[in-house]
Amino acid sequence: MATVIDLAQRNSTGVRAAMADVDKANAQLSETKDTVIPTINIETGLPVFPEVGYTGSPPTIWGATVQSLVYSIPQKRYFDAAGYGLRAAKARLQDVRQQVALDASTAYIELDTVNQELAGVQQQEQFSARLVEVELQRTEAGVDPISEQLQARLTAAQIQLKRLHLETRAANLEKQLETLTGLPPGSIKVDHASIPEIPQVHGDLAAREIDGVKASHLIATSKALQAKGDWETNYLPELRFSIEYLRVTTLLNSVNQYFKTDLPANNFASGISVNLPLLDMGRRARAKESAAEALRSKVEAEQAEKQNDLAISDLSGSIRELDTQAEIASLKQQIADEQLKAVLTQLELGNGAGSGPGSTPQTTPKAEQLARIDAGQKTDDALDAGFELAKARLSLLRALGHMDDWLHELHK
Repeated sequence: MATVIDLAQRNSTGVRAAMADVDKANAQLSETKDTVIPTINIETGLPVFPEVGYTGSPPTIWGATVQSLVYSIPQKRYFDAAGYGLRAAKARLQDVRQQVALDASTAYIELDTVNQELAGVQQQEQFSARLVEVELQRTEAGVDPISEQLQARLTAAQIQLKRLHLETRAANLEKQLETLTGLPPGSIKVDHASIPEIPQVHGDLAAREIDGVKASHLIATSKALQAKGDWETNYLPELRFSIEYLRVTTLLNSVNQYFKTDLPANNFASGISVNLPLLDMGRRARAKESAAEALRSKVEAEQAEKQNDLAISDLSGSIRELDTQAEIASLKQQIADEQLKAVLTQLELGNGAGSGPGSTPQTTPKAEQLARIDAGQKTDDALDAGFELAKARLSLLRALGHMDDWLHELHK
């Protein structure tokens, strides 16, 4: 089972998309850092035709500029926002991996349950075929009416329908696991021993912040910092450092005749520029847009937290009911097994029943087949109830933030 979950996490398109988001967030963080690293640009070019007159700028054969950000408070906000964005992307990746693990675990356990039920139903088909044969003999002998024979055939048809349903369900689960893991058809073989015991978790277990909710809060913080930075750009100055070098050329031009002295071949300049915004309506509109996005992210984070709390409450109530249902199904299974043992004992030893008024009817092969079928059906019901309980417990583990504990036990 651990191999199936590992392959599902590696093959999942959701996990790969979340990994791409982490790479993108890393690049965005690097982009905010790199603003203080000087950028170097070199330009070069030759005139195609001889220049006529003076164009307003000295003709250069090549030039180089170096620029970097020196001081900007809004840039610090953007840097912090990108950091929170990276943490959010990593939390989202972990959340997606846990969801894929939950889906793969649930499908694997369900397939194991269906395979067990399918084996039991195949036995029930044999018992129902024997029941039809026995009832045909009793009808021909005039012991039972024709309706009993029809009832036996109906029972056999219902069991056959159940087998077909289980086969379809098993095929769909196998296809689901093959899609999750990327394995070829027919390569997944369920091993019941590989499924560890699922903790009997309840809603009173201490809850941890799940990665999905954590990611929502981190995104909200990132958006808030982004909005603050956009607002500060309207009021706070920005300092930039620059260096420029120009290599002047007199090739195909007569620029020197327009100056008192010839232009030098090498020209160098440097300085710090201060950008102080006075009125930029576009920036102000962008700041309002960022503030609205930050508010929306905050509301979405609060909604995600409330939804998870509701899921915990719903799952806790469901587990209490499913626990009782599983106990009832188990008791019914035990009762059916004991009744089957009693019928088999009476058939083997005889019950000594008489034929007078009030005497117990003699146990017959018909009763044996009915008891076997009933015991098999009760076993299937118990298996179904056990799976639903296990599914709810795994979902509650995830909602409480303890999914990693289950995965750790699984890999051990």
